[in-house]
Amino acid sequence: MSTQTPSPPAAGQQERRGTGWAGGLTVFAAAIMVVGGLWQVLAGIAALFQNVVYVTTPSYVYSFDLTAWGWVHLILGILIVVAGFAVISGQTWARAVGIGLACLSLLAQFLFLPYYPIWSLVIMALDVAVIWALATYRRDAL
Repeated sequence: MSTQTPSPPAAGQQERRGTGWAGGLTVFAAAIMVVGGLWQVLAGIAALFQNVVYVTTPSYVYSFDLTAWGWVHLILGILIVVAGFAVISGQTWARAVGIGLACLSLLAQFLFLPYYPIWSLVIMALDVAVIWALATYRRDAL
């Protein structure tokens, strides 16, 4: 029975140890993407079929028809859910796509702010957390 000890790192190289934070934050971001995307799908469906759910402001600069907002939220939500599952499965491209979709979601929620302010602020905060978690991903932490 032989036990081998790991060899020390070569000169000039640092030993890298994962802390679990980056891996945990990536899983957190993926979970928030899936749940937040599903919420956006539901918000999109509500805007498509029940226009009276949202308050409309008559003099808002970025006002769009609620049906258009319904389609925006529905499509964006589906894309975010797909990207979230891709992040969970470890796809490298999914982190960049997730950051891009979270940025688009931030913009959409900002423009949607007068229709549903608390919802928009909560989703915007979650989008910022997703961007941060995906941007700080370290491959060696997993």
